[in-house]
Amino acid sequence: MDCWQAIETRRTIRRYRQEPVPQDTLVRIVNAGRLAASAGNAQPIKFMIVNEAALLPKVFAALAWLRAAGDPPEGLRPTAYIVVLGDTAVSTSYQSDAAAACQNMQVAAWADGIGSCWIGSVNRPTLKELLDTPDHLEIYAVISLGHPAETVVAEDDPQTTSAHRRSDGVLRIPKRPLAQVLRFNKWL
Repeated sequence: MDCWQAIETRRTIRRYRQEPVPQDTLVRIVNAGRLAASAGNAQPIKFMIVNEAALLPKVFAALAWLRAAGDPPEGLRPTAYIVVLGDTAVSTSYQSDAAAACQNMQVAAWADGIGSCWIGSVNRPTLKELLDTPDHLEIYAVISLGHPAETVVAEDDPQTTSAHRRSDGVLRIPKRPLAQVLRFNKWL
């Protein structure tokens, strides 16, 4: 899959087949995050892969999911997570770097046939304690990962941005049409 195809077809996946993501694939995805742009090339972003069966439900419990999509039910939950951390000993302004890393990882995962969900709604104190992360590492987000077990479609819709699951089980994600968000040189 080329870059444009990955960008155009990647959607957030929240339901996964219970087939583990190979360790080398997870490392490759993290490497895509590592290679993302970094302000001043400070590189304050660190990553933690969580794929141990005993930890997966505990990480799941520390996350909140898109209400319109519903929590992934038992048997369709992520088989791995990547916790994205900002190293405040390197920089306290790491958020843009972390966002770039998250986007790179999601596109790279999709290009390898792996679904993902960028989760910012995290019980950070619980997760920090669970994963025994040092104080200078702040949890920015968690990327859930797995082999897709749902279909998600993006559809241009100038009226709403509210996602909903259709009666056939497909999750519909409305996107503002390009003509609504793009201007050249001046806005008016």
